[in-house]
Amino acid sequence: MSEQPAGEKTFAPTEKRKKDAAQKGNVLRSKEVATAVSVLAGALWLKLAGPWLLGTIEGATERTLTFDRNAIEHFRPGVLMQDMIWAVVPPLLTLGLVVMAVTMAVQLALGEGRWVIKNMELKGSRINPLAGLGRMFGPTGLIELGKGIAKLVLLGSIAWFWGSANLATVMSLGRGELTGQLAAAWEAIAVLLLLLSAGLVVIAMIDWPIQYVLRLSKLKMTNQEMRDEHKEAEGSPEKKAAIRQRQRDMARGGVAGAIGQAQFVLTNPTHFSVAMTYDPAVAPAPYVLAKGRGEKALAMRELAAEMGVPVLEYPLLARSVYFTTREHQVIRGELYSAIASVLAFVMSLKRGESPPRPTISVPLELRFDADGHKLVQA
Repeated sequence: MSEQPAGEKTFAPTEKRKKDAAQKGNVLRSKEVATAVSVLAGALWLKLAGPWLLGTIEGATERTLTFDRNAIEHFRPGVLMQDMIWAVVPPLLTLGLVVMAVTMAVQLALGEGRWVIKNMELKGSRINPLAGLGRMFGPTGLIELGKGIAKLVLLGSIAWFWGSANLATVMSLGRGELTGQLAAAWEAIAVLLLLLSAGLVVIAMIDWPIQYVLRLSKLKMTNQEMRDEHKEAEGSPEKKAAIRQRQRDMARGGVAGAIGQAQFVLTNPTHFSVAMTYDPAVAPAPYVLAKGRGEKALAMRELAAEMGVPVLEYPLLARSVYFTTREHQVIRGELYSAIASVLAFVMSLKRGESPPRPTISVPLELRFDADGHKLVQA
């Protein structure tokens, strides 16, 4: 059985932690922000598109309630009702689409642009009574209770002040010309919705940072979780070793033929390897059969050891040949003397002799560091 991470959650969540949580449906949510924006969008639509809707209703009402001889003789209330409905459907449908689009845009913005399908899945915890009681009487429930009381007080106060200022207008409705009364009522309702929207925006501005902090708090990590994530990101030593071994095996397959033809291999001692040979029938000077760095260089060393090809550690010379000569290309003339000394040493070894290792000198202009930059001489 795997051991559960122990310790307190004291570390801030990493980007990977937040990304994984979002993929599982745990994104930033604020019902207050969505409600405020939706109500505000609806109120603005009613304020700006009110004349369109009012004109539609007025025209439909006039057509419905105007009777002539033909209408009386062929009275069809169903048709009249249908005409009324079709007259008001377009503006109301537009209002619904506007509010729906704004609500979806807000939710996507809060969720960092993610459409989380998992949030639509049925979860037992959502209908579990015990889980519901835990949410009601836990910290989240207390916060929601506080927000509910704040909304009640704030929105109730706004409605009371609006009613006080518009009481005379409301009481006079129905005493004048219908068109003017409808316009006055519509204007009063639009103003009320805008004021309530402003109150909801204030609540949303308070709720959003609360939800942000709560989400980060829930996603906090223990020391063990931090180590596990780092280990997963960096890769375990065993996994790294396996990857390196696969790379080396691939490299071995690519240079095996070249190592088999090589007379010697120059190394640096492990970062670079250059397999070389000299065959007057092929080229007038020693040439490079294969070269590599990193895992390929190590694979070349291993193959050379298995095949009995001499491996000589001359860092400056190995880097010089590596950075100045391509594979299957003869070396530069400035390196003839150095390579000739190495070749003579190798030939002596093959004859069974034990000569001293030659001292190699590389021209100053052909000396490189591990990144291929020329070494600066004092």
